[in-house]
Amino acid sequence: MTGLELLESYDKAAIVIKQHYLNSMLESLKDDDLPENFKEYARQTTIDNDKIGKLIDIQPRGLFDVFDNNKVYIEILVDYKKLDATFPYTVIDNDTMYSNPSYYNNRKEAEKKAVEQAFEILNNKL
Repeated sequence: MTGLELLESYDKAAIVIKQHYLNSMLESLKDDDLPENFKEYARQTTIDNDKIGKLIDIQPRGLFDVFDNNKVYIEILVDYKKLDATFPYTVIDNDTMYSNPSYYNNRKEAEKKAVEQAFEILNNKL
């Protein structure tokens, strides 16, 4: 699923994710080097699902802290037993571990799949 699809499919989790990005943006505006007119423009700009979805697609690991804060933990492992390194993942919620038996060719693929699983878990918790 794309980041936009995740936001549209998991409405409760989407609220938490959008708030995280909004808080991050507002925190970045505290920089004294930014002109006041730019800060005001940024405050007035809305962050829609399309923009947040693209951020999720580009860097899924940017959400790991959000999930950590909600006690949904993502673990990306490296398996060196094969000719090339592969990456499985586990998502942990309280005492429940959701392991994926698939191995991904790179870390980002594993992160994307783990974030999908974490979105669903977070949505169900809320």
